[in-house]
Amino acid sequence: MLAMRRISWGKYIFLILVAGFVLVPMFATVLGGFKSLGELRTNPFGLPDVWEFEYYAQVFANGSIWQLMKNSLIIAFFSVLLTIIIGTMTAFTFSHIKFAGYKYIYNYFLIGMMFPAAAAILPLFLKIRDLGLLDSLSGVVIPQVAFGLGFSILLFRSFFEQLPSELFDAARVDGCSYIKFYWHVILPLSTPILATVGVFVLVASWNNYLLPLLVLNTEQQYPWTLGIMQYRGEYGIEWNRILAYVTVTITPAIVFFLFAQKYIVEGLTGGAVKG
Repeated sequence: MLAMRRISWGKYIFLILVAGFVLVPMFATVLGGFKSLGELRTNPFGLPDVWEFEYYAQVFANGSIWQLMKNSLIIAFFSVLLTIIIGTMTAFTFSHIKFAGYKYIYNYFLIGMMFPAAAAILPLFLKIRDLGLLDSLSGVVIPQVAFGLGFSILLFRSFFEQLPSELFDAARVDGCSYIKFYWHVILPLSTPILATVGVFVLVASWNNYLLPLLVLNTEQQYPWTLGIMQYRGEYGIEWNRILAYVTVTITPAIVFFLFAQKYIVEGLTGGAVKG
């Protein structure tokens, strides 16, 4: 009994340390936008002696930030939408339709998880150029979807295979086609895994820096990750302004994650239906 309590206390202590490792820098970033530059240097983690709201006001007053956020939102929205549509259809096929060589094709998708985008920068740039997608948001969205499919298909297939097989058998008896079964049965039961994959793809897209840097040349097309370069160039030594900018731009992804965390846990730990 004593050993079990020690394990339990050790688990909570470990979780508190991990939470502190994540939350302390986040709070320091948020508070840094309320501090003067001198106080930021002398007291980077404590509460401000005098709350300076002008730095956040300047971020919101900067008209370019809204265009940057709009571009990031467009890229993230279509990346999530296309990844979910293509990933669920592909995973549904691998889960319920058996055909010659389907295991090899499935493994081929999973191999893509082994190669980071940075390892394919040169051929990726050449292909985007050949397709005429340079300096366009589509040139960012399509590669993001391609690189995210392996992971999403793995999660979707694992979840779909946990759904009761009796549902599929009953649908076949009632004359339900594969498309109707996918649309009316699979998707309504897959809210947890849809939210899980959606959050992962959104956060990855929202924080993507390398791919937009490779594809986009026009400032009007920049997402916020490239806009921060301009902001840092303008206020290179004023880190309080930069921290205010970072806080504002990462807030949408954090809010989305907080609202979806319940479904994320359900999607990663099991299925919506127990057979």
